[in-house]
Amino acid sequence: DIDHLNPRVQKELVEWLNWLRTDVGFDGWRFDFAKGYSADVAKIYVDRSEPSFAVAEIWTSLAYGGDGKPNLNQDPHRQELVNWVNKVGGSGPATTFDFTTKGILNVAVEGELWRLRGTDGKAPGMIGWWPAKAVTFVDNHDTGSTQHMWPFPSDRVMQGYAYILTHPGTPCIFYDHFFDWGLKEEIDRLVSIRTRQGIHSESKLQIMEADADLYLAEIDSKVIVKLGPRYDVGHLIPERFKVVAHGNDYAVW
Repeated sequence: DIDHLNPRVQKELVEWLNWLRTDVGFDGWRFDFAKGYSADVAKIYVDRSEPSFAVAEIWTSLAYGGDGKPNLNQDPHRQELVNWVNKVGGSGPATTFDFTTKGILNVAVEGELWRLRGTDGKAPGMIGWWPAKAVTFVDNHDTGSTQHMWPFPSDRVMQGYAYILTHPGTPCIFYDHFFDWGLKEEIDRLVSIRTRQGIHSESKLQIMEADADLYLAEIDSKVIVKLGPRYDVGHLIPERFKVVAHGNDYAVW
């Protein structure tokens, strides 16, 4: 509840950010409730503090149909995320949390994996448009944890990580899942695969199948990931690929 248009507020916040960066050692910012002030103001803070990384929380509602589920086309939602980055500076460190992917993935793993291929054949979230600026996640302190405002289906969380940790974008891991849910080993394995194969924020994604019970995608011609309960996919996997991770309704080659 401060006036971000006030020059004194801007000056003192910039001084504080620079102190955090130079004296304390932080090198990146998370802009909380970024829709509460203009992207022009955020640009001032980014430009004058020069972080190596900045990510904005722009949490708005997806478009829903009469069945209470997200519409297949969420272009206006992800366009809002893209617009923020453009205004703050697309060539700089600014990124946004990919709430579009989060919302679609929440529903897709409940037997509607066809949702993971957009009408243009690409990923339906922000990672389908501008993956270098999309920070993907399964849950955070608001959506999950004690607040539980928009939680990922708890029995399918590893499907979510199999998706974001093999796909373009910059994935982040929820503290609770890693330290409290007993998923550290499984998540670690996926992180190691991503690192070893050099998968990065702008990796090339090829969606091979997207049906109700099967999502299959190849990334950089190095990694193949499968979500869903269907097991008869051997004929779709080139012989040179070997299984390196698997769990409840997911596998990685």
